[in-house]
Amino acid sequence: MNELVEKLMKEAQLDATQAQKAIETIAAFVKEKFPMLGGAVDQIFAAGTSGKNEE
Repeated sequence: MNELVEKLMKEAQLDATQAQKAIETIAAFVKEKFPMLGGAVDQIFAAGTSGKNEE
């Protein structure tokens, strides 16, 4: 997920905190609209969440 944070920082000109919040918002939206994908969404977005977003 760090790659996605970096991409959002670069392409959307977000800081690390904003990029992380955007990802969390998108994940929550997908889980709300498609509850059957909740586990998959959690696994996808949990990958690489080591808190190293402020590099």
